[in-house]
Amino acid sequence: MWIGSEATKMRDIQFKTGFLPGRALFSIEGPDAGHFLNNLVTADIEGLAPGQATLAALLSPQGKILFDFFVLRTADAYLIDCAARQRAELVKRLGFYKLRAKVSVAVHEGEVGVSLQEPKSDLRFADPRSAAIGWRYVVERDSLAESLDYDAARIALGLADSEADLGSGEFFPHEANLDQLGAVSFNKGCYVGQEVVSRMEHRGTARSRILPVELGGEAPPKGTEIRSGDKLVGSMLSSFGRQGLALIRLDRLGDAAEPLLTDGVTLTVLKPRWARYDVPGAQEIA
Repeated sequence: MWIGSEATKMRDIQFKTGFLPGRALFSIEGPDAGHFLNNLVTADIEGLAPGQATLAALLSPQGKILFDFFVLRTADAYLIDCAARQRAELVKRLGFYKLRAKVSVAVHEGEVGVSLQEPKSDLRFADPRSAAIGWRYVVERDSLAESLDYDAARIALGLADSEADLGSGEFFPHEANLDQLGAVSFNKGCYVGQEVVSRMEHRGTARSRILPVELGGEAPPKGTEIRSGDKLVGSMLSSFGRQGLALIRLDRLGDAAEPLLTDGVTLTVLKPRWARYDVPGAQEIA
């Protein structure tokens, strides 16, 4: 296996307080709201106490991520923080499952703010994926400037974005590390796509994972292949400067005998500290 010749050192994760234009909010309300969501999504929703949040996903019956989002339990509802371009379709999809459940949907006109320090907001939660990525909260429109360097921080930590990386119907939860980030419960009852996810967990068949990478030059576009010699090892996802995320075949990474290249640029695969699986030859970061 080929390993980069120099150890990669991570700088401190920093980004300015601001809002994320690519995120949107809505809430699920009503006496059946918790049970309704718990029967549909990957995370344990009924286990949340008021003020607690989790990452979760709604899957296809084939077990692939259709939508991933944050769920914050408030005193009387569940606030959903999702990709802005997916909100309408996610609300529509949840409506298909509502049937006779006593739930309703309310769209919020505020924006999602991000900060490294706890904000003064009644609707806020520490990002459940990693303490290093700070807080998320509801802000009034036009009250903050856009957080332009947030993507650099999340990419450095190995955290995939709903739109920039995952899309819809492309990844299994294990590939997107949802099993590592508290977004999948293997103890609760059934949910859409559960059988596939449980089988991957118990058989250990997740061969591909999204991982942070460091590049020796300008990052190529999303979808560019990563190769070791003539062997395909993975493909690029989102990037910021010389840092990026990539979908990596772990078994092929372990067998790589030549330097990793993507469109002629050298590449080193890194392992986030939150990852509980082996990444052959990678240095642990963050």
